Amino acid sequence: MVAAASVVVAVGTATGMLSALGDDGGGMDEARPKVTRSPLLRSLPVLPSPSVSATPSVSASASPSASARRTSPGPSPKPKRKSGTSEKSDAKESRTSPASTRLYRHPESQVLDWVRAHPDDPRQDVIRSRIADHPAAVWFADYTPGTITSRVRAVTSGGAEAGRVPVVVPYAIPDRDCGGHSQGGAPDLDAYDDWIDRFAAGLGSGDVIVVLEPDSVAQAECMSAGERADRFASLARAGRVLKDANPNARVYFDAGHSGWHAPAKQAGWLRQAGAASADSSDGIFSNVSNFHTTADEVTYDRAVLDALGGPPSLGAVIDTSRNGNGAPADGEWCDPAGREIGRAPTLSTGMGRVDAYLWVKLPGESDGCKGKPGTFTPSYAYDLAR
Repeated sequence: MVAAASVVVAVGTATGMLSALGDDGGGMDEARPKVTRSPLLRSLPVLPSPSVSATPSVSASASPSASARRTSPGPSPKPKRKSGTSEKSDAKESRTSPASTRLYRHPESQVLDWVRAHPDDPRQDVIRSRIADHPAAVWFADYTPGTITSRVRAVTSGGAEAGRVPVVVPYAIPDRDCGGHSQGGAPDLDAYDDWIDRFAAGLGSGDVIVVLEPDSVAQAECMSAGERADRFASLARAGRVLKDANPNARVYFDAGHSGWHAPAKQAGWLRQAGAASADSSDGIFSNVSNFHTTADEVTYDRAVLDALGGPPSLGAVIDTSRNGNGAPADGEWCDPAGREIGRAPTLSTGMGRVDAYLWVKLPGESDGCKGKPGTFTPSYAYDLAR
């Protein structure tokens, strides 16, 4: 079963806990860091890391058939340094631990809006206590370069003031979702690079987790080899930009999920996208908007990390928002019945190489079957939470 992890957005609008949308202008929010495009990374051999984890038997499956062609980017500027290699950071033995061990609940979200507006609804108490009261990621899925810096800063500064760690999701890669439900994104990779620069300028200096572009690596099979290489170079650049802008940012790259590609294949793509370099990456994320059990994801993510190589500090974060009852046997991915919310978000998993359990997809926001894509659907939320 191959399900797009990120069917979370109606075209042109963001979901999750996204703050108010800005205009679509291209005005400069403020100065951004100057980081150049990565060179195209050749395919590197996939080698196991020194640590050995059990490798699951995961069969690769075909990617979605829908695809969309992006506009080819202009000539790349001279690279600052090669992504996927590091002059200094790959030697790091450990990642800087965040001062806070608690995750941030942003005060603006569709579920909180619904809870506030429906105090007498009989489902309100369950939805509030089991979903709305938990921290979740904040998605930035609209291409609005003129306001992205200030909107990211509103979230990261809120987390810093509360002494908690926000989770932010940049989701504007060109040809997003291969033209599926969540299609959209920047018009081309040059525009995306500029958008990422502006996004990074809002990260501040506090602890923050960045879930970089769900589906951008795992779903890349819908693209030609040249398009894939261009995308991966831009993602490697994005990771560097984000970490250069805020050394306390932890950036994770798309590993799909345990029911999609085999670990070695996914790791090969991730290496090309810069995920093995500590200059760009703190590791991988999996199961975004999907349903696979935490145990399956832990096994899969460790296998991907083993195949990926890179510094031993690299870890994984897992979306547990809807995986409490595992994935449906029939492979259904669009608001399947019988699912449940999973483990509460935490930065203390007690599991080696697993940095966090997160709610990246906010429970109750529809994939497009029980409600419009990306909209909060109380009946669906109640079914997940009760």
